[in-house]
Amino acid sequence: MPVTALTQEQRAVEILNRLKPLYSNSPCPLNYETPLQLLLAVIMAAQCTDDRVNRVTAQLFPRFPDAAAIAQSDYTELETILRPLSMYSSKAKNVQATCRILVERFDGQVPQNIDELVMLPGVGRKTATMVLHYAYGIDVGVTVDTHVKRLSDRLGLSKQTDIDKIEKDLMQLLPQSEWGNCFVFLTYHGRSICNAKKPTCDRCVVADLCPSSPQSS
Repeated sequence: MPVTALTQEQRAVEILNRLKPLYSNSPCPLNYETPLQLLLAVIMAAQCTDDRVNRVTAQLFPRFPDAAAIAQSDYTELETILRPLSMYSSKAKNVQATCRILVERFDGQVPQNIDELVMLPGVGRKTATMVLHYAYGIDVGVTVDTHVKRLSDRLGLSKQTDIDKIEKDLMQLLPQSEWGNCFVFLTYHGRSICNAKKPTCDRCVVADLCPSSPQSS
């Protein structure tokens, strides 16, 4: 079927189908071994690079291996470990408060329910959907980070600027089985090919489907 004959939904699915061979085995950019470690890493990753978070968690997790340990930890020590991060003080408070709630209400485990997750300090919908996807293979939405937001606009999948509205547009275009893939594929494609300042359209496998590309038909 010619590209011009595709519906918006068909084009969105075709974009993911083309990206799948490139990024289907891409790991989570944050290092973790347990759902708790992933949750805390994502909380710490707000407005901070993944590499810096990974350096901090390499010190944090061996020192405090579970929710109970962090809940009972000395706050000053916890804050010191998180100091390399942006907004480290508020993140330390959220990390410790989250672990205390997990110990008190969830036996130290990360809940598999988005409504319970977003009630935790420092956890919004973006964090919750990412944790559920990577930790449990549960897709209840599309995680919209800076890359997904940018590529959704460039690819003509959403013209919204609010991340909640972008997520709704993507969820309407794609089957639920592809919601998690949408986040992973667009994030990695945004980092490797569709750079914010200088996208390499000549190397892009979806250039002919992209209204922002000179190669689109």
